[in-house]
Amino acid sequence: MPLPPEDRHLSPRTGWTRAHWEAVADELLTAVRPYASPGQALIDLPGTGPSWSGRRSDGLEGYARTFLPAALRIAGADGDDPHGLLDAYARGLDTGTRTPTAERGLTDGDPESWPLITDRGQAMVEAASIAFALRLTRPWLWDRLDAPVRDRVGRWLADALHRTPNDNNWWLFPLSVGGFLAEAGIEEHAAGAAVRRGLERIERFHLGDGWYTDGRPRAFDHYNGWALHLYPVLHAHLAADRALLDEYGSRLAAHLADQAHLFGGDGAPVHQGRSLTYRFAATAPLWAGALTGHTPLAPGATRRIASGALRHFVDRGAIDERGLLTLGWYGPEPRLVQPYSGPASPYWAGSGFLGLLLPPDHPVWTDPELPAPAEERDTVRILARPNWLVQSTAADGLVRLHNHGSDDQPADQVRPDDPHYARLAHSTATGPTHDGPADNHLALLTDGAASERGRIEPVGCGPDWAASLSRPRVRGEELAGVTVTTVTLVHGADEARVHLVAGAAPGTGVRQTGWAVAGRTAGAGPATAPRPGARASAGASADGGRLLSELTGLHGFTGAALLTVPGGTAFGPEAAVPVLGGVVGGVVGGVLDGVLGDDVLDDGAALFACAARLTGTALLPPLEVRLEATGAGAGVGADGTRQLRLTWPDGTTHRIGIGPGTVSVAGSVSVSHSG
Repeated sequence: MPLPPEDRHLSPRTGWTRAHWEAVADELLTAVRPYASPGQALIDLPGTGPSWSGRRSDGLEGYARTFLPAALRIAGADGDDPHGLLDAYARGLDTGTRTPTAERGLTDGDPESWPLITDRGQAMVEAASIAFALRLTRPWLWDRLDAPVRDRVGRWLADALHRTPNDNNWWLFPLSVGGFLAEAGIEEHAAGAAVRRGLERIERFHLGDGWYTDGRPRAFDHYNGWALHLYPVLHAHLAADRALLDEYGSRLAAHLADQAHLFGGDGAPVHQGRSLTYRFAATAPLWAGALTGHTPLAPGATRRIASGALRHFVDRGAIDERGLLTLGWYGPEPRLVQPYSGPASPYWAGSGFLGLLLPPDHPVWTDPELPAPAEERDTVRILARPNWLVQSTAADGLVRLHNHGSDDQPADQVRPDDPHYARLAHSTATGPTHDGPADNHLALLTDGAASERGRIEPVGCGPDWAASLSRPRVRGEELAGVTVTTVTLVHGADEARVHLVAGAAPGTGVRQTGWAVAGRTAGAGPATAPRPGARASAGASADGGRLLSELTGLHGFTGAALLTVPGGTAFGPEAAVPVLGGVVGGVVGGVLDGVLGDDVLDDGAALFACAARLTGTALLPPLEVRLEATGAGAGVGADGTRQLRLTWPDGTTHRIGIGPGTVSVAGSVSVSHSG
C-alpha cells in the first residue's frame, strides 16, 4: 500500500499523520469497487462462504459497511470526492431499493435488490450504517437524489423502526435509522419513538462508570466502545442535542479513561471478546471523545493510540494483496469468526475513520503524539464493573487483562465456554487456543474430560487483585457441589493465581495452563529451575524469545510440561503453552520448605497456586515467588479460610485470605458468595 512519508517530529511514536489515515481509507474504499454489482447496490466480496444470513445480506453488508467510512472520508474533506464514491453509492440506493426481497441468495434474475428488514435480521444492522452515512453526506448526496429514490430509500429504512432487534446493542440500530429519518421528515413520530426506545433499552445494560454489558448479564467486550458508546454519542452530536450529548458523553469519557489502558505499546487492542475481525474499530470511541470534547485524553494521546492501532494491523497483513480486509486478526483466521460474519464484516472497522471528521487544524492532528498509558510506566488498573484487572508493563508495552467477570453467558442457560471470554486472562499479544487444552485455564480432569469454567461470578477486586467463583462443568453438566474460587494478584510483569477447589473428590486431576505464545516458531522457553520437592515449572517462547511465557507451581502442582498448540493462534501458526498438573489430595506435608499444610482442608477444599509471567523482555529476575501459610493451624483462619502470604521477587508481599466464595487481600475483604 503506498503511504505518505512518516513524520517522526509530529508523531514520534507511530510516524503516522492524518495523511496516512486518508491514504488507508482511500485504499480500502477503492479496492472494493471491482466487487460491486452492476447497479452498485451490493458489494459481493470474495470469501470462503456466506454468513448465516446469506449472500444477498452479505452483499448489502459490503455496501453499508464501506459506505460509512466513505461518508466519513468525504464529510471530513468538506464534500471533496475525487474517486466519485458518492455517485456509486447513490446508484446503489436507487438500484437496491426498487424491489426489496426476502430471497437470501443472489440470482441471475435479481443480482441487485436489498434484503427486507425483518425482526432480528442482519439488514437492520446495515441500515444503521447507511443511515449514518446519509446523515453525514446529506448536502452532497441525499439532498440531490431524485424524489422517487428518496421515497424508496426512506420506506426501506423505515422498516427498521417497526421491527424487533436482538436484546443487546442492536437497539441502537433502529435508533440510528430514526435519527436520520426524523431529520429527513420521514415517519417522524415513529423515528423519534425508535430513538427514545433505543436509549431506554440500553439503560438496562449500563452498570456504571461508563461500562455496559451487551445484553447478557456479564458480556463485557469491545462492543462497549464501538457500539454502545459510539452510536448514542454520534447521534447526539449529529442532532446537536447538547443535553443528550452531555449525558452520554460523560459516560464515554469515563469509559475512555479505562479503554485507553487496553491498547498495547505496539498499538494492539486487547484480544478479547467477539467480532475481533473488526480490529481498529476499537479506535472509534477514542475519536468520538475527541470529536465531542468528552474525553480525558490529550489530543496527542488520542492520535497516538488510534494511529498505533491502525498501523498495527496494516503492518501485520490485515489488508491482503487485493487491498481487502480479511476475516481474521492479522491474516485470515477462521477460528475467531462468528457465524454471523460474512466477507464484508471486517469493514465495521470503517467506524475507526471517525477522526477524519475532525478538521486538519484540530489539535488531535496538529499536537505532537504523547505516549500511550502502556508506554509511560508499569500500571495496574482495576475495572470494577466488569471485574477486570488490567496489568501493563512499559518495558515491552504488553497489556494483560485478568478476567474475573466477563463470560458472555445467557441469563437462562450455561453454554460451552467461548475461548474469547472464558479465559482467566487475555492480552494484546496473545490469543486463546482453539484446539487442545485451553490456555490460561484451571481444569478439573474427570473421566477423561477437562472441565470448563462456565458462568463467572465476581467475588471482589482491589488495587492489584481480582477474584471470582466458578462452578466447573464437564460435557455440559455442572459438577455437583464443586466450586473453584480464584484470585489473581499482579506485581510488575508477574502474576499469581491462587485457586481453592471445593467439593471435588480426592484423586481428581487438576491442570493449570499459562499464556499461549505464538509466532512463526514456538517452543520451549526459560523456566525457573525446580527446587527439589518444591516446584514444577515450564516455559514457552515464540520467535526465539520475542515473547515468553512462564508458569511455576507454588502449591498443589507436582508436574509440569510444555504443550504445542495445533494450528497456533490468531497471532501465529505455531504456539506453545506451559502446563502444570496436580491431584486433589495429592500433596501431603506441604510444599515450599513445608510452610503449607496438606492441600485438602477438613471441609474438603484443596488449594492450588502458581506464579505466571508473560513478557516481551528477557531482562527480568527469575520468577521466584514464595507462598507461605500465616497464623495458627497451618494457615487456617478462625473463619475457615486459608491465610497466606505471597512474596514477590523484589520482596513485596501480599496477605491473602481465601475460602469457598470469599477472598480478602491485604485486609480488603470481598463480597462473599455461597458455595
